[in-house]
Amino acid sequence: MRVSIVGGGYVGLVTAACLAEVGNNVLCCDIDAAKVQRLNAGQSPIYEPGLEELLQRNLREQRLKFTARIEEAVHHAELVFICVGTPPREDGSADLQHVLNVARQIATHMRGFKVIINKSTVPVGTGERVADELRRGLVQRNALHPFTVVSNPEFLKEGAAIDDFLRPDRIVLGTDATPAGQRALRLLKALYAPFQRHHERMLTMDVRSAELTKYAANAMLATRIGFMNELANLAEKIGADIEQVRAGIGSDPRIGYSFLYAGCGYGGSCFPKDVKALIRTAEDVGQNLSVLRAVNHSNQRQKRVLVEKIIQRFGPDLSNMTFAMWGLSFKPETDDMREASSRTIAAELVLRGATVQAFDPVAGEAARQAMRDDLAEFRQDGPLLGHFEVMNSQDDTLLNADALIVCTEWRMFKSPDFLMLSRTLKHKAVFDGRNLYDPALLADYGLVYEGIGRRAEPPGQGLTVEQMRLAS
Repeated sequence: MRVSIVGGGYVGLVTAACLAEVGNNVLCCDIDAAKVQRLNAGQSPIYEPGLEELLQRNLREQRLKFTARIEEAVHHAELVFICVGTPPREDGSADLQHVLNVARQIATHMRGFKVIINKSTVPVGTGERVADELRRGLVQRNALHPFTVVSNPEFLKEGAAIDDFLRPDRIVLGTDATPAGQRALRLLKALYAPFQRHHERMLTMDVRSAELTKYAANAMLATRIGFMNELANLAEKIGADIEQVRAGIGSDPRIGYSFLYAGCGYGGSCFPKDVKALIRTAEDVGQNLSVLRAVNHSNQRQKRVLVEKIIQRFGPDLSNMTFAMWGLSFKPETDDMREASSRTIAAELVLRGATVQAFDPVAGEAARQAMRDDLAEFRQDGPLLGHFEVMNSQDDTLLNADALIVCTEWRMFKSPDFLMLSRTLKHKAVFDGRNLYDPALLADYGLVYEGIGRRAEPPGQGLTVEQMRLAS
């Protein structure tokens, strides 16, 4: 089938590459001409495991092409996906200017029947607004081309997006009961058939329900994370261990283990934005989503938990201290720094005079720019007392470091040399924002351990570091 994608961002590129991979003829449009040139050369502007290989293979086999001309994309196919960004406004609502602008451009160049598939994350009612823009544009042209608007939200996890698309757990399609809507449904069932050959994964519903489904899914997952973080903070107060509690409640099949991990707060492009947008949607119709308001507030507070532990141990003045930081992206297998907890933690430490030496296997450059932006406003009030630097390796971060902070659970950080850490860190302290390590084991190595909702063991209760060195 011939498919057009408007928007060469995260969702657009994954959608384009995966649809081309199963044999479709895909044309992806982006307004950034320099980006289009790089994409046609097989260079992905984002880090996502497997994406660049998929782009290069399908470019080579001529199933995928990129263009900066939207008229070319509109003329290319009957199926046109809108995959542009919907960034949050100051009030938390989703900014739809890019989505609606694409609708106007489609109307300008439309010829014949088109199915406009909205894959961007948008508030309930956006499908109708897109349809209004299309009708308005066609009237201005005095044209009568038929169309229908479909909601097809994405459920891609950063770091596993390719597998999520090729092996989806559900495909949600929001259509109407008109003949055009039913034709669109038949076309999309054919388009998605290669991804559900073993069993039916498609859920069809009305457009508004499909739009709400996307927000509801992300809000539910954010709520689970927020709830576990709240329980973790309680566990510390009453002498319980959240990891043992997690095992106890996750074994209940009604609850399960997914998204039950306590940590230093969630981030990324979806959960923070979508929770706020859903709260705003409810406000617009006079409803107060009190649970989600609490989740949003709790998550902002959770990003400071490690800072509070550091201050409690070393005091508020950190001007003579150096902290190693492992992990910067909001989650592993991505270079996405949006709403990452590391940004809050690093900024707070730098403002208190600390030097932060950080490493991330893929997000180093993105982190450098993000922290430059975050700290710029504080420089207006005078010179910063501390310093943030991205290092070339995780070992480099430990040079003259007083303590270690773990912000992202990359695999390479899960089994470090604890003996080396004990010898290297001046204050022998590890602040584990993702509960990667066993407190008792670190105590054996003489390390002070601070996790999230964990019971810390007093250091040096087992063998001494020297005894372990001799034993090894």
